[in-house]
Amino acid sequence: MTTHQDGPDERHRRPAGVSDATVAALGKLSEALECVERVRGHLYSLHQLVGHADLMLDEAVEMFRESGHGHVADRIDTDLLGRNVIAGRWTFQIVEDFDDGYYALFRQIDRDAREELVAGRRHLYEAEMKERRRTRGRPGHEARPGSDA
Repeated sequence: MTTHQDGPDERHRRPAGVSDATVAALGKLSEALECVERVRGHLYSLHQLVGHADLMLDEAVEMFRESGHGHVADRIDTDLLGRNVIAGRWTFQIVEDFDDGYYALFRQIDRDAREELVAGRRHLYEAEMKERRRTRGRPGHEARPGSDA
């Protein structure tokens, strides 16, 4: 019979000497990064939705022309199709600027803080919360995959 150690694996245990305050601060930084990850997803949604709408305008222009409303079709064709969504940028440029600037720096600061303070370990706050909240010995409350406790 294989015996599994109770508790989180080594990569989810705080290194010796790391304070509760440090784990909490890293947890808050991680939580903030998770919000920014969601923002990034929304930017990609913006990118795809605006792109889809722009392509649908081709059909609208054609339909206006066929129904005798060439002036409406012309306005869409010249003023709206291919227009920047913000000054000088299409949505792909917004996504790229976000990814290469704010998002990249945010991830780097998170990574650097974890490397400096807890040997790069991730989700220590959550791992410790799991240990406080789980019921040892109950199915579905195992410490980690493949463990019995």
